Amino acid sequence: MFKKILIANRGEIAVRVIRTCRDFGIKSASIFSDADIASLHTRLADESYHIGSSAASDSYLNKEKIIKLAKEIGADAIHPGYGFFSENAEFIRALEKNKITFIGPSSKSVSLMGSKTEARKLMAKHGVPIVPGTTSPIKSLEEGLSAAKEIGYPVLLKAAAGGGGKGMRKISSADEFQSAFEATKREALKAFANDDIYIEKFIENPRHIEVQILGDKQGNYVHLFERECSIQRRHQKIIEEAPSSFVDETTRQKITSAAVDAAKACGYYNAGTVEFLMDSDKNFYFLEMNTRLQVEHPVTELITGKDLVKEQIYVAMGNSLSFKQSDLKINGHALECRIYAEDPMNDFLPSTGQIIRYLQPAGPGIRVDSGFDSGSQITVHYDPLISKLVSWSDSRDSSINRMLRALSEFVVTGLVTNIPFLKIIVDNPSFRKGDFSINFLNEEFMNELKKVNEKQESAEKEITAAIISSIIKSKSTGRSYKQSDSSSINSWQEQMYE
Repeated sequence: MFKKILIANRGEIAVRVIRTCRDFGIKSASIFSDADIASLHTRLADESYHIGSSAASDSYLNKEKIIKLAKEIGADAIHPGYGFFSENAEFIRALEKNKITFIGPSSKSVSLMGSKTEARKLMAKHGVPIVPGTTSPIKSLEEGLSAAKEIGYPVLLKAAAGGGGKGMRKISSADEFQSAFEATKREALKAFANDDIYIEKFIENPRHIEVQILGDKQGNYVHLFERECSIQRRHQKIIEEAPSSFVDETTRQKITSAAVDAAKACGYYNAGTVEFLMDSDKNFYFLEMNTRLQVEHPVTELITGKDLVKEQIYVAMGNSLSFKQSDLKINGHALECRIYAEDPMNDFLPSTGQIIRYLQPAGPGIRVDSGFDSGSQITVHYDPLISKLVSWSDSRDSSINRMLRALSEFVVTGLVTNIPFLKIIVDNPSFRKGDFSINFLNEEFMNELKKVNEKQESAEKEITAAIISSIIKSKSTGRSYKQSDSSSINSWQEQMYE
């Protein structure tokens, strides 16, 4: 049993890990930057340590400081959460050298899956279907043109070390190839310090299906069924659900079996996710393997009743998995919405500042994983994810209704959030029917957003007119009209979030 776990992360995932540590009876230690001195994870952990200035490079991404601290405070293990060092093989090797347990996979597995081209080669070798394309980096423009012609347009150029939609371009013809080839290499070098790129066949209107797997150091593997990343914006997930409304039982058996094969191919242990693209005929292709806990893991936890963080810690201790495949079954349907501090009406720009009022929903079938509360600051230094709102019920339709109820109850004032935007998506008829692809927002939804924007502008004009009328009336009657700026803003924003 670990005595103390250092959590090398922040926000909602740090809070999530702290809570499971407490369930286990293990002491938790958090790290915090200048910007996070009063954050929820800083206050909740058994011990908290200042690690550096607000810039991530000086705090949450400072490997030397984190390892030095872990040794000083006697931490047995480090949980990386997601992001930051969660998929950094060099960091894992440094921990191994310092005899500190990494609560995640081996550095070897992370390295194998870190390169998209190496991962594609490995999957093809083990019979896991991959998207048609190249399995080695393209060395020249001529080689790329030849490969694209053989694969057939449209194709995607992708960074070998990429992720999150960065370093990726769609090319519809040979005329577009040269400029896209050079631009993608430049972007890949800038984002990942590696300009290797490769080519994949572009799959029209695919579904994004991923399978949660768990493995232990004894070679035991299970899958915990699939999730569907229902709605994405610029390749960033916004809404996830489990199980997928598109996957039938026969397809489920095939894709989960392929995911377990992928995990075995790289000698994987701990929690991981194998991602696939699925076309309209339910053919599926390996996309990548995320060698960490996923943001959307709560939907899997709700339909299986398993605590994935607890299982991560259990496996990291050297134990066998605490359950078998035959112990698992799908129970109901879960939906997760990511609550971001961003403005959908302004090209989704992050909204920074202090949260004045934070009131999260509750009630049957509702779970909120959050790292913030009233008074918390959303800064420019980190991802603007405030919380994850998760609904569960015995059917998809009922889970959607619960999500709508919870979104209506969620109050965050002081800055702009995407809550109204999420309500519109979840209540969209096509979404309710499960009739969508990963292109849903771009192809169908932005027109609706434009209408809402116009409606809101109209409402703002009406309210402005009402305020001016009230001021004129108060002057004419001699009554004073005084209200603090902050209360005025709160009142306005609360109306908008109803």
